[in-house]
Amino acid sequence: MDAKAQLRSELRRKRREHVAALPDNTRALLFLRPPRPVADLVPPGASVGLYRATQWEAPAASYARFFQEAGHAVALPRFAARDSAMEFAAFTDPFGESDLEHGPFAMLQPHPDAPAVAPEVLFVPLVGFTADGHRLGQGGGHYDRWLDAHPGTIAIGLAWDCQLVDHLPLEPHDHPLAAVVTPTRLYGPF
Repeated sequence: MDAKAQLRSELRRKRREHVAALPDNTRALLFLRPPRPVADLVPPGASVGLYRATQWEAPAASYARFFQEAGHAVALPRFAARDSAMEFAAFTDPFGESDLEHGPFAMLQPHPDAPAVAPEVLFVPLVGFTADGHRLGQGGGHYDRWLDAHPGTIAIGLAWDCQLVDHLPLEPHDHPLAAVVTPTRLYGPF
């Protein structure tokens, strides 16, 4: 197993244990709205990309509601097939999620007829991060490829505190983050 795969495995275990230990009422109060310095990174009228969190990832659903109420177009990842490139599409119902369907990765995503959106600000999930804004993703490279194709996009990570590491094995295609938000701290803006 290579260093990244081993680190992902360890960090996923720590994340599962951390989230499982959180009382439901505590989890419900976390990540309700972005801290002011992060909200200030989002230009007026900018479209905002978010993600549908898995059971163990930092939740982003309240951020979708926050940004939509603030007048921003909100988008989520969408895949036509498992081997297709990730794109983003309009997410217009963050309160009821009526405009989502299960995609090829068994996660909810916008319907095929939802218009494509290229977010100017993108909140990304992660497995690990460093205090200076480097990110370890799931390993599929979807976000790094998307960010590479959309230079100038402001990428912000959402994470649990237990996902902080001192350093990560970095590669040329890895994109640094503008900030990382955890329940107890804001890293950046960088």
